Amino acid sequence: MHPPRAAAAGRTASPTTARLINDRLALQLLQSEGPLTAGQLKSLTGLSRPTVADLVERLQEAGLITVVGESGAQRRGPNARLYGIVADRAHLVGLDLRTHSVTVAVADLLGRVRAEHTVLIDPDGARDAAVATALAAVDKALAAAGAHAPHTIAVGAPGLVDPATGRFGGTDWIPSWHVGLVGALRARTGVPVLLENEVNLAAIAEQRDGAAHDRDTFVLLWLGQGTGAAVVLDGTLRRGASGGTGEIGFLPVPGTGALPSASGCDGGFHSLAGSAAICALAAEHGLPYGTAVGPNGADAPSSGTGVHKPSSDAGANEPPSGNGANQPSSGTGAPTDAPPAESLVRSAVAAGDAGAAFLDALAARIALGVAAVCAVLDPGCVVLGGEIGRGGGAALADRVAGHLARLSPLRTDVRAGAVGGRAVLLGAVLAARDAAQNELFGAAGPGVSPRP
Repeated sequence: MHPPRAAAAGRTASPTTARLINDRLALQLLQSEGPLTAGQLKSLTGLSRPTVADLVERLQEAGLITVVGESGAQRRGPNARLYGIVADRAHLVGLDLRTHSVTVAVADLLGRVRAEHTVLIDPDGARDAAVATALAAVDKALAAAGAHAPHTIAVGAPGLVDPATGRFGGTDWIPSWHVGLVGALRARTGVPVLLENEVNLAAIAEQRDGAAHDRDTFVLLWLGQGTGAAVVLDGTLRRGASGGTGEIGFLPVPGTGALPSASGCDGGFHSLAGSAAICALAAEHGLPYGTAVGPNGADAPSSGTGVHKPSSDAGANEPPSGNGANQPSSGTGAPTDAPPAESLVRSAVAAGDAGAAFLDALAARIALGVAAVCAVLDPGCVVLGGEIGRGGGAALADRVAGHLARLSPLRTDVRAGAVGGRAVLLGAVLAARDAAQNELFGAAGPGVSPRP
């Protein structure tokens, strides 16, 4: 989160509103800057010393901040006290739902992940059994984090999410246990459960801590088993009227020999850039099927079934050792969610000149979809995410940029995703953190300045 700055003065706030605004500003500074003294809060907010003293007292009484140390080795007294947010004031849960797995992360109020747990799911098994397995994973992760109950839960899943209701907009193409799990979480916990499309959450993670950290407007193009996109314009995630913004797999493109339909995206961009299409393209170029990314690869976990508890100095985006949230593996040959094309793309990148022709042909296909997006949105930046986008790295992103420059007059930066295999999970944690902080910190009204 960018360090907050005073909003432009627009109207006079009531004393109550002014206190809420000042408190929120101080809490945002304590999150972005870390522990601060009262004097530092005064300097950063521009508030008077008595006003800062009052807000510090209020926030301490509310259990939101506490004294965490002193500033300077030789300094003592009230003016040297360092105040920090009480991170354990609330625990947050983020979930990444896949066809064959669910990964759960438990974080504190600052968004620092305290524990993760991944379990495999049999999508062809009984729905109730799958839901029970997923709920047990949530309980196990909460216990590992030392949390009794979650304050807010955020769930990332494939499929349409109706922005008006916060529920799945269509269930024909998603595992039934996804629907059952979200319903069970809402019924069992009684806390806010936020449901969001997985690609949208990955975009949040890339904007906060990844390849788009310096961009307010960009598009994340997801390349995995299928294709998808997330659109961020002027710092705001755009979902569309029905939650369908970014359903780029249905985009009609040349080279597929058919057109997509309302009931399926075959013949659309999916038929050029989905995993199955990429595997076929690799075969055309004589690229042998590469071995799957091993346990020590960038995106694969050691076992995918253990509980991981990060060390105390791990940041919010530091993955526990050996854990790849998006590609669980039982180590026994059980199905996983990793797209087969990922290993092919990684092998082609590693092969250098031997894989160049395949990567060029793949980049030309991807550029068709990117060019269409740019013609409508002019985002200025496109991030290639998903397992295949990350696997191709800069080698693929640079090739896409070259093809795009020949197709579109609009200057567009093409970047490889930087968050890694935990993008959806970290986006879920960030979404839960934002919602919890909005409730606990209070919402400041737009266009109102801090009051001295």
